[in-house]
Amino acid sequence: MVEISDEDFERMVGDVFDALPEEMVRGVENVAILIENQPLGQRPRLFGLYSGRPLKTRGVYGFGELPDRITLFQNNMQAHSADLESLRARVRITLVHEIGHYFGLDDAKLQELGWA
Repeated sequence: MVEISDEDFERMVGDVFDALPEEMVRGVENVAILIENQPLGQRPRLFGLYSGRPLKTRGVYGFGELPDRITLFQNNMQAHSADLESLRARVRITLVHEIGHYFGLDDAKLQELGWA
């Protein structure tokens, strides 16, 4: 397990997102990236969760529509990372995976692309 302050984790998430290839994040709009701790008793334990309507199943955003959300679970990522580099890698993999869901890719396709 690696321990990191909330501020440092937030900075890490921002740095990882900013370093993603342009072709991967092009078209990502109206998406909030949230950082939370998943409650200890909640199952299954997740590193991340996409909440919203994938792009390929929606038309256009309506007036006043809330953004989609990608939630990263800091406590679970920290608990399963041995050091800062493995935590950074887990953040990247999770962000890429959840962005894939935003674009409408299922877990099988994400695995095939190496995004899981």
